Amino acid sequence: MTAPDLLSLLLTLRPMPEACQAPVPDWWGRAAHALLLEVVRRADPPLAERLHEDNGGPRPFTASTLLGRFPRREGLPYLDPGQSYTLRLTALEAGLAELLFQAAQNGPLAPGASVELDHLPFRVEKAEPLSLAPSDVEDQGHPWAGSDSYQELSAAYLLARIQPPRRIALLLASPTTFKSGGMHVPYPSPELAFGSLLERWNAFAPITFPPEARRYAAECLAVGRYRLSTHTVPLKGGGLRVGAVGQVVYVTLNYDRYWMSVIATLAGFARYAGLGAGTAMGLGQCRQVQAAQEAG
Repeated sequence: MTAPDLLSLLLTLRPMPEACQAPVPDWWGRAAHALLLEVVRRADPPLAERLHEDNGGPRPFTASTLLGRFPRREGLPYLDPGQSYTLRLTALEAGLAELLFQAAQNGPLAPGASVELDHLPFRVEKAEPLSLAPSDVEDQGHPWAGSDSYQELSAAYLLARIQPPRRIALLLASPTTFKSGGMHVPYPSPELAFGSLLERWNAFAPITFPPEARRYAAECLAVGRYRLSTHTVPLKGGGLRVGAVGQVVYVTLNYDRYWMSVIATLAGFARYAGLGAGTAMGLGQCRQVQAAQEAG
């Protein structure tokens, strides 16, 4: 069995009573980003420094916003002391995957531990997956949690174990936007969506895919169906970022077994890599869904 390179760690958090006394942020992406870096810093300061550096390329991790119910008082969001919340951290490198998993087993992210988000205290109630063995989504306790390796993820299609599908459906769970031509585009066209996944795969996978995969997505894939809406995310400094949320189904117009194997592999990779810009700050949380869950 190949050691996992990829981890999607799902944390269930309960706010401490003192965290529920004052209004809280509408967006927790930066707080989740800071938590991940702090956990890494405790175990491996040089790695934390490398992750903190922004060299303009893809980051080997993603962080979600805090997900759950936020009751509003006088128009402002608050944490509910009777509710649990979820937070997701992912890793695209083996060393980081192992570090985060160990932190969730017997370290600062383990059940019972206290963590801070935006200087507010939470208690970790649960961390998934429970095992670091690479496995399919169906074998995990939660569809957003799991681990895998680049080899196993690609082998399913590229070694002819499974016939690649003609249709691929993606769920965009948080606002998703793409940098293109100096602008942010809040629409997951085939070229932008699979071009984003291809860039991340080739940045971290031991075996890269041909750049022509982006051309195949642009010329041979179409959006068959979609159910999308736009949502705004507050940025540092008071700005806003607009992104798409919902589901989208891509259909091949020119079926090719090899290229659709690449596309299907990238779709499975989306659960770990995220989609588009700002994935280290909560944007672009994405995973593949099955036909029964498709938009329509």
